[in-house]
Amino acid sequence: MDTRKQVSLRIQQLCATHGYNINSLARKSGIPPTTLKNIVYGNSRNPGIVTIKLICDGLEISLYDFFDSDVFKRFDLEDIG
Repeated sequence: MDTRKQVSLRIQQLCATHGYNINSLARKSGIPPTTLKNIVYGNSRNPGIVTIKLICDGLEISLYDFFDSDVFKRFDLEDIG
C-alpha cells in the first residue's frame, strides 16, 4: 500500500471514529471540501504536512495521533511512493 492510500485510509478511519463525513471534517479543518476529497479519493499526488496538520486540528488530535496507527506501523519502506 502506498503512502497516499495509507493517508486516505487513516482519514476515513478517523472520520468514522469521530462521526464526521468528508464535508464536515473539511469545514472543521478550514480546508476546501474538494481538497479533502482529492486526498481521500487518491487524486492528490502529495498531500502536504500542513494540510494533514489542519485535518488533525479539525479532528482535535495531534500529528502523532494521526500517524500512530497500524496503517503506518505496517508501513514498509519499499512502499514509499
